Amino acid sequence: MINDLDAMPIIFPPVDEATDEGLVAIGGELNAETLLEAYRNGIFPWPISSNYPLTWFSPNPRGVLFVENLHVGRSLKKVIKKSLFEIKFNSDFEEIITCCQNADNRVDQTDTWITNQMKNGYIELNNSGHCFCVGAYLDGKLVGGIYGVHIDTYFAGESMFYSEPNASKVCLVSLIDYIQKNGASWLDTQMVTPTTEAVGAIEIDRTDFISLLKKSIITGP
Repeated sequence: MINDLDAMPIIFPPVDEATDEGLVAIGGELNAETLLEAYRNGIFPWPISSNYPLTWFSPNPRGVLFVENLHVGRSLKKVIKKSLFEIKFNSDFEEIITCCQNADNRVDQTDTWITNQMKNGYIELNNSGHCFCVGAYLDGKLVGGIYGVHIDTYFAGESMFYSEPNASKVCLVSLIDYIQKNGASWLDTQMVTPTTEAVGAIEIDRTDFISLLKKSIITGP
């Protein structure tokens, strides 16, 4: 059963009621409260078209990257060793998400799911303290980044961008080190793309994902 969030309070249905494609609900507001409720339940917004209401998904299987499985290739190791980029955490969130929105050089997709509504929702979530970002800077200019959701020891990567080769990959490696130091052992990648698969992301059953999620999110609403 697909639930219409516009017709009820912010209560998402159980993820095992999702369609085969992972669709859980339709509609609702893209604000910090709704986003937090979604992520606490293993659900995330993913617009399918500007011509349709907002859609919420919990795919099965689910993409995750375990810290211990992180793969850093030889060439990327050389880039990291050279310290070409200055890495900053939780700085310039709005600029990073805007760059992700406007990125046109992704190998995994040809367009963006980050509508202005989505961007504003995550900016609000960031203002509430539940988003993170990592930026790579070259000569003081932002040239790569990644942002996502952070609740307790749960981290979800949402999108990356780069305008200099390897900048976003260095951000991702830095993020994995960061989340490990903050008590996390895995990153929610939602799905496995060629980019995330190259660094070690795998698919797991949604039931196993929900189990990991419940162990990572300690605090209540």
